[in-house]
Amino acid sequence: MSNLNSIKNDIVEGRTTLGIELGSTRIKSVLIGTDFTPIASGSHEWENSYDNGIWTYNLEDVSVGLQNSYRNMADEVKEKYGVSLKRTKALGFSAMMHGYLAFDKEGKLLVPFRTWRNTITGEAAGILTELFQYNVPQRWSIAHLYQAILNGEEHVGDVDFFTTLSGYIHWQLTDRKVLGIGDAAGMFPIDTEKKDFNGRMLEKFDELVSEKGYSWKIKDLLPTVLTAGQDAGCLTEEGAKLLDPSGELEAGIPVCPPEGDAGTGMAATNSVAVRTGNVSAGTSIFAMIVLEKELSKVYTEIDMVTTPSGELVAMAHANNCTSDLNAWVGLFKEFAETFGMKVDMNQLFSVLYNKALEGDAECGGLLSYGYYSGENMLNLDEGRPLFVRTPDSKLNLANFMRAHLLGALGALKVGMDILTKDEHIQIDKILGHGGLFKTKGVGQRLMAAAMNAPVSVMETAGEGGAWGIALLAAYMAQKEEGETLAHYLSEKVFGGDEGSCIEPDAKDVEGFETFIDRFKKGMAIERCAVENLH
Repeated sequence: MSNLNSIKNDIVEGRTTLGIELGSTRIKSVLIGTDFTPIASGSHEWENSYDNGIWTYNLEDVSVGLQNSYRNMADEVKEKYGVSLKRTKALGFSAMMHGYLAFDKEGKLLVPFRTWRNTITGEAAGILTELFQYNVPQRWSIAHLYQAILNGEEHVGDVDFFTTLSGYIHWQLTDRKVLGIGDAAGMFPIDTEKKDFNGRMLEKFDELVSEKGYSWKIKDLLPTVLTAGQDAGCLTEEGAKLLDPSGELEAGIPVCPPEGDAGTGMAATNSVAVRTGNVSAGTSIFAMIVLEKELSKVYTEIDMVTTPSGELVAMAHANNCTSDLNAWVGLFKEFAETFGMKVDMNQLFSVLYNKALEGDAECGGLLSYGYYSGENMLNLDEGRPLFVRTPDSKLNLANFMRAHLLGALGALKVGMDILTKDEHIQIDKILGHGGLFKTKGVGQRLMAAAMNAPVSVMETAGEGGAWGIALLAAYMAQKEEGETLAHYLSEKVFGGDEGSCIEPDAKDVEGFETFIDRFKKGMAIERCAVENLH
């Protein structure tokens, strides 16, 4: 009861911290107490749409989703603690990185939001990568802008500001056009010394498009870059009403720099220090390793981004992970229900995932390509989910599930092999988070095999990016003079908690290597399907 009263007092006195993250399928709000423990949460389910060849979200759905997620969290506060949430010590917003949200001088959206999932900027990405001698993936905002220029799209001349989803939300709620450096690194290359967009590359871009006669310079269109802990403004009166139409939430709450889901994943897993890494595995999958030095050369498979405080990070990112896997689990659910069984989805995932551990290490010759959308890592412009086997493959449930789990990690494995085998990057620890790790031990064990490195999962990993951005908001509000984000997280938030660790099993590692060799050879089948199955 005393703890309940303590939390209640913290809520009333405004000592809690709020984080909201817009993921690809869920908008989640997490309120944390003074000990960084989540004390209330809310969520709103949403989905992207494929409209006229573009993966997008409607901005009206963004507003509705934010409000519903916040309201669900605020209702839980009332129900559990008997008080209304009126103010917090700080708050922060995070969202999926990359993509293209372009606005004119009046703040009007010029074209529908082009998300990270699109693979329509190949020409632009190739030209910019060559120009900068720095990898510019198709997902990056600058690739979307330049592709629009190459396409001759009329809206480009009217662009006054472009940003990511987190930057857009922050702008609407604080009236500040800023972006956390981790998210900014997915818009345009970053100078990690100056903690800002790379000046030399900005000049090169202006030279590249100079003949078009636009009235703008690229620097003027981009948000201001901020690092973790810096002042990013406060919640305005309009922003408070947009988030909470009931009017209970007060304006004036300090807001931390908005970040992408990669940065919040690093914060949520305490992996912002050099030689640490984290893997986020859900609808998409990416691994991020904090580097000691620059890579020896440019790799189109590897994004160079930063931590929320601006340290250099190598990111292997794949657009597809669990979507196809989840669809197969849904098929098993339908099968069971046809027999009149009542199915608990958590139990079903647990049973099927654990069954995979009984399979052959290399999946008995089975292959899965779970690509709903294009995959830059594998040079796929479109997705075609395929399950492939030969007549002599060993088809059973265990091998079937294992093949889909390993297949979900296939593209990531290709990128990570560049870092570990070609660049000889040393990794002290990897933290896993996201839906793949919800079934205890399974995703973790197979990820350890893919990485050939120990993989840890913390009890808090399920809280995800909303918790991560809440921690970044808390850091901004509470950090001591000169205190680094790495120190704050390690000493004050996690207190030495390393999570539960699984070491790579030699047989699993060998099996994954055999699987990935077959996976690469079989990519010809996937590419043929993309070309011919329309």
